[in-house]
Amino acid sequence: MHTIVERKREEIASLLREFHLFRAEEYQGNERPSFLSSLTMGLPPRIIAEVKRASPSKGALNPSLDPANQACLYQKGGAVAVSVLTDSHFQGTLGDLRAVADAVDLPVLRKDFILDPVQLIEGLAAGASAVLLIIAILDGDTVGRLVEEALRMGLEPLLEVHSEGELEVALSTRARVIGINSRDLRTFEVDLGVVEALAPLVPQDRVVVAESGVSNRRDMERLMAVGVENFLVGEALVSASDPVAKLRELKGYG
Repeated sequence: MHTIVERKREEIASLLREFHLFRAEEYQGNERPSFLSSLTMGLPPRIIAEVKRASPSKGALNPSLDPANQACLYQKGGAVAVSVLTDSHFQGTLGDLRAVADAVDLPVLRKDFILDPVQLIEGLAAGASAVLLIIAILDGDTVGRLVEEALRMGLEPLLEVHSEGELEVALSTRARVIGINSRDLRTFEVDLGVVEALAPLVPQDRVVVAESGVSNRRDMERLMAVGVENFLVGEALVSASDPVAKLRELKGYG
């Protein structure tokens, strides 16, 4: 994880040199579906379906995946939003985000290692409605600053946590969506018990999203038992031969 973050800092330095006049105001008027509304309207479970070709822990998942086509399948299958990996470790690009935003009517989440406000503007310009902020790679001051910048731009920040301490940091901000990742980013081990332990600690005025580790309906029912209504699902969908059928299975339709 340290190597990924250091490489990301180098990318940001390059980006800042190239886009020193890159302003959020140029893109704030663009119409984008509401990510928050997608997680609070309609019956649960609500699924944020992820577009990614690979993962650092498992390697290639679907190298030939077409982001726009995959997102259209997700919309057909009943996903409420689409998450797009834009980091190269997942074989993702910002172009994938643009393609998905153009292809579907759903809100799109930019999932990357966000460290600087210029990345928020990047996501906004590419059509994102929301952005992932990982507490584990940010200090408290930076988290608060990025949350405020995102909200000012009209981006919904999803704050990712994996421990009670990280949850406390997330709850100290104005972020309305809290993602609880069952995967430990240091070891890549997955434990749904992390979601079971942390979800009841999140106040009712925040929205919980369970991230990672959900591969079947049984997993979803286990977490729904502790009040989780929203799920971010990636590997199970990009690896499925029929993503539409897989989504319907996860939602309990067959």
